[in-house]
Amino acid sequence: MQDIPDLLEGLRQSTNILSAFVGSIAEEKMNRRRGDGFWTIAEHVSHLAEVQPMLLERIQRFMNEDRPRFIPYNPGDNEADTLPPQVEAAAALEKFAQGRKQQLALLEKADNGFWQRTGSHPEYEQYSLYILARHILMHDHWHMYRMEELWLTRDAYLTRLA
Repeated sequence: MQDIPDLLEGLRQSTNILSAFVGSIAEEKMNRRRGDGFWTIAEHVSHLAEVQPMLLERIQRFMNEDRPRFIPYNPGDNEADTLPPQVEAAAALEKFAQGRKQQLALLEKADNGFWQRTGSHPEYEQYSLYILARHILMHDHWHMYRMEELWLTRDAYLTRLA
């Protein structure tokens, strides 16, 4: 857990990185669907915004509960529901930034005891506030990588997710 300052800095910087990145993409590329089962870039941005309250709630539960039990986050039960709601990019980026600001306010005042708190989550063998914070950062960057791939990668080289 020696990398907590680095994790916090990464979480802090994700807002700027995402905003600058999305701002560099031409509007006509934002809603382009590259094939069946592919999200658009705009849907990835919307998803990043939409999950921020759920992630904040998980951080709060680690701060307020001993060994919280979590359930998996599944946006919908059918394919149509698995696509994030369409939110205009500027609004999604603002929602992302506000959610991240709230998360950081809690994480920055967490002491070592909070960072070591564990909980249970059926998807993971281990789950703690530390793992959650690292997961949030990796989730941000996975979606940003996927958006860049959808934006720039030629069809023959595009990663097809199952």
